[in-house]
Amino acid sequence: MKRGVLCSGNLVLDILVRPVDQPVWGSTSRVESISQHLGGNGGNTSYTLAKLGVPVRTLGMVGRDPFGDTILETLRTAGAETSFIQRSRRPTSTTVGLVDSQGNRMFLHSLGSSEEVFAEAFEFSSALCDGFSHYHMASPFGLPRLRERMPDVLRAARAAGLATSLDTMWDALGRWLEDLAACLPHIGILFVNEDEARALTGADTATAAACRLRELGANDVVVKLGGNGCAVFGEGDCFQCPAFEVEVVDTTGAGDCFAGGFLGALHRGLSYRDASRFACAVAALNVGKLGGAEGVLTFDETLAWMANAPARPLEPDILRRGNAAVMTPRK
Repeated sequence: MKRGVLCSGNLVLDILVRPVDQPVWGSTSRVESISQHLGGNGGNTSYTLAKLGVPVRTLGMVGRDPFGDTILETLRTAGAETSFIQRSRRPTSTTVGLVDSQGNRMFLHSLGSSEEVFAEAFEFSSALCDGFSHYHMASPFGLPRLRERMPDVLRAARAAGLATSLDTMWDALGRWLEDLAACLPHIGILFVNEDEARALTGADTATAAACRLRELGANDVVVKLGGNGCAVFGEGDCFQCPAFEVEVVDTTGAGDCFAGGFLGALHRGLSYRDASRFACAVAALNVGKLGGAEGVLTFDETLAWMANAPARPLEPDILRRGNAAVMTPRK
């Protein structure tokens, strides 16, 4: 087994309200539940890795308040190492999520502590890296001060001998490749969903987008396709992996759990193909529960669930659309 993962990203306290189908301003609506959960892309990914038994050290900021205490306790209980999480004078980053009866959601977000950046972001010291072999940057577009220096951070991680991965998120500023292009040569595994891949590149298809991202320097590109599973594009190989059939309760955190599941499987020694299937299972289990990572099971429990879980039919032509040059190793 490889050594552990350093995971940076936003740490958020989610307040989820369900179900909210047609809210009417000026009225009072009854709902089934209002609950607090660990959230944020960094929080969900760290929690997933910890639950899967992968050593993970979380980097980020929380406030000096009860919400921050809750985040730290939740991560520690899962097994994440939190000694490098710093406390901000700003309130803990908080999201109110409105979840409809189909599991779709919208978010109301206050940046709070996410407006600051952890001091270790620009210097991977021996104390920070000891015992760890991989650095994962979760959704840097959600951390304003970190996104300003993303290439520097990834370059420093590589210089410290760490493998790297990055999981994007929707860029509310719309700068996309303007900010990410310089990062791509320093990214070993790039996780994007299909909409993000198209927004980054202007391509019409996931395949063409992945081809372009690899041409720009990303080593391997993993495209998250939601109910259609995922597609993986690497050196001389590309393939699609189907999703699993599950009843969707809440899609919050599904992409974060997928990335954590993929990295967790690789660190447990699985191949890319097996890691893709495992990651789809982790995401499927999570969308069956309310919360950003509430449905994540242990590594062995996930494998046991997969043994009897039906897969959804693959959508045809996902990989045949676009530029087949994605199969060609970069020059």
